[in-house]
Amino acid sequence: MQCFCEQKEYHTIKVEGDVNADPLWCNQCGCNFDIEEIPITDDLKEELMKWAMMYGIWVDWSKDSLYPNGIALENDHNNLGKQLTEKVKKEIGTKYRVKFSPSSSARRYAGLKF
Repeated sequence: MQCFCEQKEYHTIKVEGDVNADPLWCNQCGCNFDIEEIPITDDLKEELMKWAMMYGIWVDWSKDSLYPNGIALENDHNNLGKQLTEKVKKEIGTKYRVKFSPSSSARRYAGLKF
């Protein structure tokens, strides 16, 4: 696993969805990790990629607006992301810290405060 941090010996891995990106990131420098380089099972990699591909289903991209049930869809996405983060923590062990970064884009589209 390589990133852009000066000290590449230790990483905090962030689980975060984004458009057209693998869901694992360096929390320090923001580098998007290639999921194939992360020491987790292929089953978990597949689960993470399926989850990542669902990022933004709460947004109607053609209208640049939130679907009527957008906040609920985003909440479901975040809840699944939390569950997957726990699986990553179990599989990756203590070599790396792992944290979850929930999406808040639906709230921005809806004009709600965080």
